[in-house]
Amino acid sequence: MDELYIESSGQGPSLVMLHGWGMHGGIWDNCVPELEEHVRISKIDLPGHGRSPRLSGVADMGALVEIIARHCPRRMTLMGWSLGGIIAMEIARRLPGRVDRLLLIATTPRFVTAPDWPCGVDPTVLANFAAGLSEDYRRTIRDFLMLQVQGDDRAPELLRQLKQRVFAHGDPDPKALGQGLDILAGADLRAVLDQVACPALIVSGERDRLTPPEAGRRLAGMLPDAHYVEIKRAAHAPFLSHRREFVSAVAAFAGLAA
Repeated sequence: MDELYIESSGQGPSLVMLHGWGMHGGIWDNCVPELEEHVRISKIDLPGHGRSPRLSGVADMGALVEIIARHCPRRMTLMGWSLGGIIAMEIARRLPGRVDRLLLIATTPRFVTAPDWPCGVDPTVLANFAAGLSEDYRRTIRDFLMLQVQGDDRAPELLRQLKQRVFAHGDPDPKALGQGLDILAGADLRAVLDQVACPALIVSGERDRLTPPEAGRRLAGMLPDAHYVEIKRAAHAPFLSHRREFVSAVAAFAGLAA
């Protein structure tokens, strides 16, 4: 069976963490110490990212959900950031008996704009990133990181952290990066969100330029049981730039004594 790389720590109910495009599970490291006092954390590297190999046959969302679910416990709280949040919503929708809670960080049901969805990224931006992968995928990733920190009041320090971490576990596979961009460009979960039965927490950054807070607010309104938290002055990675506020929101929602 194809194996994904997972790092686990802590004791208690399971909390599975899914990272965003181009990154790996190590991106969560600064908020793990407080959370692992109360839960069993599993940080999964998505296929072709970090220490996970690129797997054949996982080019679409259904196959990706299947392979990730095989590596998850039978019952869990599922946390996803950005692309990882889109995947987390699909896992919760397709496998409702396995997800007790959803924690959706800087994510959205539709990443790109549409006539009826203004709170996203222009599709040409993703198309340009896709074109850049074949020329210089490392520069493309760094350009994407710059978009993630725009607007954050700690942008220079946050960008430094992201640049330090992004290649810390090896280079992501360019083909896997392209598949991730395809998912971001094509995903639209708005019509199926009523199938997500578990409680959800949506955490948005006030200054996020990739998944604007309006997308988070709309997402909360579309889910049957959702709570929305907006972190002031944060951009796309509030768990890095505003760790204390982020952990506090997660702990309150999940009933932890963090």
